[in-house]
Formats: sequence, C-alpha cells, structure tokens
Amino acid sequence: MSAVNTFGAKSTLTVGSKDYTIFKIDTVDGYKKLPFSLKVLLENLLRTEDGANITADHIKALGGWDPEAEPDTEIQFTPARVIMQDFTGVPCIVDLATMREAVSSLGGDPDKINPLAPAEMVIDHSVIADLFGTEDALERNTDIEYERNGERYQFLRWGQTAFDDFKVVPPGTGIVHQVNIEYLARVTMTREVGGELLAYPDTCVGTDSHTTMVNGLGVLGWGVGGIEAEAAMLGQPVSMLIPKVVGFKLTGAIPTGVTATDVVLTITQMLRKHGVVGKFVEFYGAGVAEVPLANRATIGNMSPEFGSTAAMFPIDDVTLDYLRLTGRSEEQVALVEEYSKAQSLWHDPANEPVFSEYLELDLSTVVPSIAGPKRPQDRIELSHAKGQFEKDLVDYADISHDLVDLTISESFPASDPGELSPEDGHSHHVHTHHSHAPKTASSPTPVKLQDGTDFVIDHGAVAIAAITSCTNTSNPSVMLAAGLLARNAAAKGLKAKPWVKTTLAPGSKVVTDYYEKAGLTKDLEALGFYTVGYGCTTCIGNSGPLLDEISQAVNDSDLAVTAVLSGNRNFEGRINPDVKMNYLASPPLVIAYALAGSMNFDFEVDPLGTDADGNDVFLKDIWPDAAEVQQTIDSSINEGMFVHQYASVFEGDERWKSLATPTGSVFEWDEKSTYVRKPPYFEGMTLETTPVSDITGARVLAKLGDSVTTDHISPAGSIKADSPAGKYLNEHGIDRKDFNSYGSRRGNHEVMIRGTFANIRLRNQLLDGVEGGYTRDFTQADGPQSFIYDASQNYQAQGTPLVVLGGKEYGSGSSRDWAAKGTSLLGVRAVITESFERIHRSNLIGMGVVPLQFPAGESADSLGLDGTESFSITGLEELNEGRTPKTVHVVAEPTEHSPAGKQVVEFDAVVRIDTPGEADYYRNGGILQYVLRSLV
Repeated sequence: MSAVNTFGAKSTLTVGSKDYTIFKIDTVDGYKKLPFSLKVLLENLLRTEDGANITADHIKALGGWDPEAEPDTEIQFTPARVIMQDFTGVPCIVDLATMREAVSSLGGDPDKINPLAPAEMVIDHSVIADLFGTEDALERNTDIEYERNGERYQFLRWGQTAFDDFKVVPPGTGIVHQVNIEYLARVTMTREVGGELLAYPDTCVGTDSHTTMVNGLGVLGWGVGGIEAEAAMLGQPVSMLIPKVVGFKLTGAIPTGVTATDVVLTITQMLRKHGVVGKFVEFYGAGVAEVPLANRATIGNMSPEFGSTAAMFPIDDVTLDYLRLTGRSEEQVALVEEYSKAQSLWHDPANEPVFSEYLELDLSTVVPSIAGPKRPQDRIELSHAKGQFEKDLVDYADISHDLVDLTISESFPASDPGELSPEDGHSHHVHTHHSHAPKTASSPTPVKLQDGTDFVIDHGAVAIAAITSCTNTSNPSVMLAAGLLARNAAAKGLKAKPWVKTTLAPGSKVVTDYYEKAGLTKDLEALGFYTVGYGCTTCIGNSGPLLDEISQAVNDSDLAVTAVLSGNRNFEGRINPDVKMNYLASPPLVIAYALAGSMNFDFEVDPLGTDADGNDVFLKDIWPDAAEVQQTIDSSINEGMFVHQYASVFEGDERWKSLATPTGSVFEWDEKSTYVRKPPYFEGMTLETTPVSDITGARVLAKLGDSVTTDHISPAGSIKADSPAGKYLNEHGIDRKDFNSYGSRRGNHEVMIRGTFANIRLRNQLLDGVEGGYTRDFTQADGPQSFIYDASQNYQAQGTPLVVLGGKEYGSGSSRDWAAKGTSLLGVRAVITESFERIHRSNLIGMGVVPLQFPAGESADSLGLDGTESFSITGLEELNEGRTPKTVHVVAEPTEHSPAGKQVVEFDAVVRIDTPGEADYYRNGGILQYVLRSLV
C-alpha cells in the first residue's frame, strides 16, 4: 500500500455493508483520456508509490502519456497475483524451496520465503493423448499421466502445504486459462493490509504466454518467464516501459456460418501485419458490447500470436453476466460493478480514449477461415483451402534441402507455449541430414490396421483432428457448434476417416456437463471424438503417437500428412513428429476435416460422404444454424454447473489425495529423483555482492542465425536417447520409454543443462550443415565436433568464459525461463545478437548473463565474425559505480582455430540492461540472488 500518497488518492468506497480503501485515479491529471489498460497501471502506481522505485514522477508520466511517443519511461508494475501451469511452474517452486535452504544458511528465517502475492498453479500440461477413440481413453491417459509424473506431483503437493498463499489445482481439472476465467480471476481484488480492507483491479502475470486470455474479462495480465514470475511472487515489481496502446474498433455482427475462431484468425492476421510487438491492444467502440465474453476470451488468448503484450476488453454488463453465470457471489459482482464505475474503468462507448494507433474490423466481413501450415498468422479462407494446400505442398518440395525431416519420433520438439516467427518472411529453416522432402506428385500408400481395416493415404491426409487448447475449448458457441455438427453428421451416417486420430480435450469439466445436458456426447463419440483428458494436449505437442501402421506408412512414403486442431500454435514439428503441416481451425471445422480426411478437399464442391439413400452430403447440409447454437447454449449451460465443478477445485481425485507427500517447511530432496533436484544457483553465495568484472578470453559456444526461439535454446519435447540428457537418464537407471519430456523434467537442472541448445533443429554455424545440439570444442587442438554440453564442461574446467552470437529476434516465442537458466549454467557470460525478444532478454539478466547488441545495421557476418575468435568485453565494470554503460567495447581476436589471414575485429556493443532494476539484478549475479539478499 502506498507509503507516500503524493496525490491524496486514498479514499473509501462503500459497497453493501463493507468499506473498502481504494486509490482514486481521478486525482491524477490526464486520467480521463487514458485507455482502460493504462488506467489500471495508473491505479497500480498510486497504490504502490514508495518514493524510491515508484515515484510521483512515474505517476505524472502515466497521466501525461503521449500516445505517439516511442516508449521510454520505465515503470514498476506490481501484479496482484501470479498464475502458473505445471511445466513452467515446477521450476518456480523448486527455486523457492532452494531459496528457503539458502536463507537458512545465510542466517535468515526460511519461512520468510513465501509468495507475497497469491500464487495459483493449474496442472494441465502433462496429460498426453496416448489413447483415443475409446470410452476408457480419459481414465487410461490419466493413469499414465500419474505414472509418468508421480515425483513432480508429490513435490507440488508438498508445496501446496509448505507455502502460504500458494494453491494447486490438481490434474484432470481443466486448462489453466479456462480455470482462470471461470474461477480464479477476481476482476476486482480485495486484501487486508495493515488493518484496512483494500479493493483494487485484479492483475496477473502468468508463466504461460496465453495468460492474456483473462484480458477478455477486463483483467490486465500477460505471460512472463518463470524467473519474472518467481520475483513477482516474492513481491518484486515487473519492470516495463509505458507502452503504446493500439485501439481496435469492432463494428457489425458475425455472419451466419462464421465462428469466433474465424474472427480471431482474421484479427491475428491483421495485427501481425500492422505490427504490435511490445504494445497493448485494446478493443473499443459500441460493437464491444455485442461481443460475448467467451469470444472476448478467445481473442485475448491469441495475443501472443499477434505479438502484443496484452489484448484488453473493458468491464461492462457482459463481464458481470459472465461472473454471475460462472458462480461468482453477488457480493463480488456488486463490488466489481461499483469499483469499476468509481474508477472510470466501466466501458462507456461515448467516451472514446486516445490511442497510439487505430485499427477497425467490421465483423460482418469475416469469412470462414483456417490458418497454416506453420504459423498462426497465415490465414487461409476456407473456400481457398484446397488450392492453397496444393501451393504449400509445392513450396515444401521447393525447399527440400531446407526442410527439417522430423520423422525420428524420439526427437520432436514439442513445446509449451512455443515460438513466434518474425512478423514478415518465412519461419527460420535449417538444413537437414536428409535431402528428401515430400514429393508433390501423388503418392498413394496402402495401410492395413490390426482390426483388418484397409485404406490408402496420400499427401494431405488428416492424421490428427483435435478439439484442443485453451483458445476455443472455453467457448460454448464453437464447442456446441461442433457438437451439433457431429449430431447432424451422425444422423446422415457419416464417419470420421479411419486414418484420423480424433481427440477431444475440453478446457474444463463444465464443457462435459453441458455436452451431456445437450445430449451431444454420444454424437461426438459416434465420430470418434471421445474425451482424452482435461488439459493442454495437442496444441503443446502432447498429441500422443499415431497408430504404428499409419506412422510407418507416413515415414516409408515420406508423406506430408496434416493435423487440424482448434488451437493457437501450429509451428513445424510441434504437434507430432510424423506430421509435417499443421492447420488451426474452429472446433466444428476440426470435425468437418475428420469427415473429409484430407486437406486436399474443397467443402463447396466435394461431398463428405453419402446418406442412407445414397445422396451426397456436403458441409452446408450438416452445418448447424446459428439460432440453434444459441438456443442450445441458453438451454444447456447454467450457473449450477460451474458451482458444482469448482466447489472442490483444489482437492483433486483419489489419485491426487493418495500421493505420499513430504511435510515440513524445508523440502527433503531425494538424491535418487530424476525429476526434482536442488539447483546450484546459491552455492557459495555470500551476503555481499561480488563486483562485476569485464570478460576476457571468451570463446564462442554457438553462432546462430535469425529467429532462434526459446524452443531452439531449451526444447520442451522428447529426449533423444543418444543426447547428453538421454545418457544422463540412462546412467540413472531410467528406461527409454520413461524418459518423458524436457518440459516435464524442468525440476531437474541436470537434465535441463544437458538439454540447452539441444533442439534437433538448431543450426550452429560453427559447423557446416550439421543440425542439433552440437558445436566445435576449442579446448581441443583441432576444435572437433562435440555436444554443446560436453564442450561447455571442458571450457568450465579450464575457466574459459563463453559467449553466444545470434541474429534478429533472438529468444522469440515462449517465456521459457530454462532458456536463460540453461544458458547461464553452461557458463555463457554474454549473448551478442542483432535484436532480442522482450522476455528472454530480461530473463538473461535475471540469470546474470549480459545481453548485448551489435551496432545498428551490423551483424556477426557483416563484421566478419565466424565464431573461431577469442572475445574480450570491456566497460562492464562501470556497473560497480552505480552506472549502466550504454555500450561496451568488444575485441574479437583470431586464434589458432581461425582461418589464415583473419583480422582482429573491434566494435562497440549496445548494453541491453534497460532499467535500474535490471542493473541491480545483474550486479547481484541474478534476480534470485537479489531477492534473497534483500530478504535476509
């Protein structure tokens, strides 16, 4: 709570019989014209003003926001709460447990290490659709999930009891973002501080990119790295620049036959083209009131795909109706309404805020669409889908030498939240060991299944049709449209093609309830769409394997088969190792493609099959009427479903309750565990900081190109048997079948260091035409090819610091903390690139690695750097005097490994430590060390 209150903003709001202390934003000049999202930030600064980190000048700067100026004012945003999923959340809790021990050894109280803001974790990223198309698929997949992840789950159960203000939603409940909007989000927070009951806007940061889904509910929040999330849990504000805000006006109404998914794919394409990276997007205008809450959430969810930090909708009657529907108390709904109106946060279409840039979409112009085959922004009108597929197939053949061969099933890099490609141009391709690509000529391949079913598949065959992911599985309009389409198809006798893996993974159990009430469950199952789990599944790469016979045929004939999913991410290699082309589509279109069985299909002219009388059946014959969809929503969804499903949301099923759980405030590490180990961040740490030193005699661990993503740096998918991580697990008695994924083993730093830069698609330019986690080891005379991990160990044994060279957009994609942690633990002291993605740059600083940029317009290649040089970086020591240097001097000298005649290269690199807070973290050797010292 503000210790300063320069603006006299502290006031009282009475709602019902309760008095709340609030901080009024109308005490700051300029508040009226601010967009909704900046008003939320303004309140945040007023409430946390301390005269040091958050000053009156920061508050005035926000009130006097210039919409057109380039962002240059840094503010400290203190989120109200933190939300996590299990892949990214486990390392957070591991770090907190480790900090408790470190505090003890420094003479402090371990119980001081507790989330200072409410922290909630939803375990949703571990379920895999191993079984499908059968009644027991859900039960069996859940059993397998517990077998694979028992050690992690025991650890999280310990955390649930050991930490105050930390809650865990057990597996099998729903997807984190849906649980957030249906239950966890408060919209208006309350908290008792110093004997006063405070009310303030609900804001959050999350360890998943799609945290922005909650923006649809009027809650400001976005995805951050695990490192930033830990800091936020421990009361550290998030450093940010006051952003530009793009106003997006919605007008008109969605036409018949068009879904919320079509709208969001259109918006994604528009905003990617416009360029919104680092900006907030805010939806405004009279049309906003016509957008149902579920559609707002669908749009907010895709914010990472269009590249913005957040995608906000204001609070209005639609928000209140949704809070009531989902079982929030009348007291809470009244507080949200009164607080929002008192703070000018209530949507008033007549009062138009000022925005930095403007866009507009007339919803009546949207047409049915899909997106693919490898980026969410590559929208295709459904009527052009067949022709576009034929073109894309030719493109694949044309870049055969550039296409990654992902047929090795043990090495696909599935990931959580994934990687974004640059706004323009194609995804980054890397050379492959193989020269073959899908042949564009027809390649019909016969398949015979164990049950005797036989058929022929070809390029474009739909191998996976998945109703999956947070984006759409929370939206009744598209989920019930899918159910009704299934009913109509089943009534006509249509079936999914036998080569299609059909999966249904609802975002919450409420979906199952309303499917049951509407009588649609049996119709979905008739087409093979049985529930496989309540979790993230296909969108994250947890699609599970194809049938062996189909996988064999795909690989033997090198077929370009496809996946159609109702998700938000469709990057190459992400969905399944056998599937080369991935398309995003609405849930009803997922079912339509399962019936069609191929992307090489035109729904306007090609029949889906025949009815009992032998008549052709077309998509238009079974597409549900919009009025019927709405009528089904009205008659089959009610408040009771939400109240019932969330009544015991933190309790879990018998599997969860029967896990043996350690007790005590300090975790008892199991030396034999290959999932959860105590990381080495605080070993040898003292209360005093060690002075920052310049870097001398550093060697290059990797020289990388453009668009290197956090997936490339720290893959989340399968662990190859012959990789350093695979060898480690093997040495620890783990069978190949139990390796699980990098994502699930994030609580074990030994696996994760070995997996850093181990993506099978990584191309280290120190080597010629080699793919994967390899480098040249310059500790040896001839600099032989070596695993990156092995070379790093040799360098560290010699005391040689390391640098990484990169291109544009280094670290784009997921807010993956292990991309920074692994880099640091490999001994890398500096990363020098042409440009960085926002979160990864700050995460590197948070792990004590300095991010540097080549001079504007220059690159490693233009400067003549080939990675064989020895690097010295001077000027960093200025940080010891409390200043942050704008540039440092880099000298790259040829070595015995350099080609003859190579010259010394010198340049001034830009230091990307952008804020005073980041400089403090770097001086301390990292953010966790900074927090630890400040607590002791």
